[in-house]
Amino acid sequence: MDTDDAPAKRPGGRSSRVRAAVHSAAVALVSERGADQVTLPAVAQRAEVNPSTLYRRWGTLAALLADIAEDHGDKGAPPLVGDLRTDLENQALWTLEELSRPGGIAFFRAEVAPDVDERHAGMRACLRRVSDRFAPVLEAARTRAGTSGPPPSLEQVLDRLVAPLYFRVVFSIPGTDETYVRSLVTDLIGET
Repeated sequence: MDTDDAPAKRPGGRSSRVRAAVHSAAVALVSERGADQVTLPAVAQRAEVNPSTLYRRWGTLAALLADIAEDHGDKGAPPLVGDLRTDLENQALWTLEELSRPGGIAFFRAEVAPDVDERHAGMRACLRRVSDRFAPVLEAARTRAGTSGPPPSLEQVLDRLVAPLYFRVVFSIPGTDETYVRSLVTDLIGET
């Protein structure tokens, strides 16, 4: 069969609508109840789809939440402005905002993924996404590096900027705000 004669796939077909409805339902339920109180059947009911659809497509709530996080990706991420301090602050503030939204830290709730391997896979995916967020900042800074020296490594950014944010959001520590983010960046790169 000639490929020109093959029926074209419809973008935004039924599968896309179901996925959007399920994502929306899951986000709403996690926001209302907390991730540990949400089940796939509850999401299916809210999305008005058969639970077997969710089990077939995602299998577990953790896999569904990972898909939502992957789909959400870096939508709304601030653009790079070309200044290391500003770019680190902007990306860190956006990260804090994303973590702080309802359901933003669902991956860190043990109840979401009782299976250790599944939990580790979710954590690795989360680490990849956050690394992908900061890597361009550091690469651009390396390209511009002059007398001020090289920028911090990705590992330093993760250890000294990202990890404290995640920790403080997970444990709801007061004062985790813009001022705190800016102090982390200053501690990381200095007062330049």
